[in-house]
Amino acid sequence: MLSNVPLNEWERVDDLQYKGLKIIQDTRGFCFGIDAVLLANFADVKKGNIVLDMGTGTGIIPILIAGKSDVSRIVGLEIQAHMAEMSARSVILNNLQDRVQIVEGDLREGVALFGAAAFDVITCNPPYMNSGGGLTNPNDAKAISRHEIKCTLEDVITVSSKLLKIGGKFNMVHRPERLVDIIWLMRNHKLEPKRLRFVHPSPGKKANLILIEGARGGNPQLKMMEPLYVYNDEGEYSEEINAIYNRNSYI
Repeated sequence: MLSNVPLNEWERVDDLQYKGLKIIQDTRGFCFGIDAVLLANFADVKKGNIVLDMGTGTGIIPILIAGKSDVSRIVGLEIQAHMAEMSARSVILNNLQDRVQIVEGDLREGVALFGAAAFDVITCNPPYMNSGGGLTNPNDAKAISRHEIKCTLEDVITVSSKLLKIGGKFNMVHRPERLVDIIWLMRNHKLEPKRLRFVHPSPGKKANLILIEGARGGNPQLKMMEPLYVYNDEGEYSEEINAIYNRNSYI
């Protein structure tokens, strides 16, 4: 029990080191990584926006966005019941119930759940790997988080286009090798790519993540952002990563 929020024996509470925010994580399952933190920082959210995080997992992205912005409402949608329940307790732990709501459901049913054109901004940190690959347990939480078992890349983009208002922003983190598929699908579903950023482990190493934003019904014009390096040449976290993580020496 922590601040009247119950914990299971296999769970831990991590301090996000930002405005006192904390998160509950299942030590047996899939914990959030740097990709979720980078996506929460990348998303351009405005005061009063209504935001949806699809496949929210631990709820890390809604909690971070709530901490950094004045959005009026953030919904985290999660298909796995135990993950949705755990992330809902993280919302209570941070006293964010008035702004953050966790909904258990299938993102493919997003329009039925929320109605069309319901959101100003959508974020998604989807499974990176397509289905197959010799999976032995399709119900395993880690497998669902990493592989396209419960949804595909096209599902994410198709439903996002329907759920966004005209001019609304779609933000996603993914792997560079899927970039052609991502841009093709976004344009085919009226999400015009507007910003693209490559994330590299360090200078001189190839990118292993991309951050991309599209606007529903936007005009063609893609801005290539400066690359983001996680580590510097000395093997230490870069200044920008330290700033994103709000480490004191770089604030």
